[in-house]
Amino acid sequence: MTTYDDSENTLIIETTKGRIVIALRPDLAPKHVERIKKLVREGFYDGIVFHRVIEGFMAQTGCPKGTGTGGSDHPNLAAEFNAEPHVRGVCSMARSQSPDSANSQFFICLDDATFLDGKYTAWGKVIEGMEGVDKIKRGEPVVDPDKMVSVKVAADAA
Repeated sequence: MTTYDDSENTLIIETTKGRIVIALRPDLAPKHVERIKKLVREGFYDGIVFHRVIEGFMAQTGCPKGTGTGGSDHPNLAAEFNAEPHVRGVCSMARSQSPDSANSQFFICLDDATFLDGKYTAWGKVIEGMEGVDKIKRGEPVVDPDKMVSVKVAADAA
């Protein structure tokens, strides 16, 4: 098992396309990182599909309904917009038109998407496994989508 500098702020996602490791950034978005870890520890993300994957843009997941219309039982989060640019590998919260509507859905940028800067809350970055992210099936909606088989905080995975 690989050890990480900050295992409490490292996510290990086993997907149908391989392992993805994300460094969480509580310095950028403390409430969003806290929510992601809470949902991970509840097992919320286990088995959830990548329901919206757009070539050259992003791979979105975190909807329990698999449609982009659902969230967790927790209240929505207030935006924590920050200066982190939305570039390849950055993880950010999905939301509706309301800035304060992020809940459980998030996306991984497949390419630079700096037009999202300051409008969506970036909370982490892929540090291992981007080649797996690149293999996730595309679509809106995705037919027979790939999924997160299990998601763990590295500190809990030892």
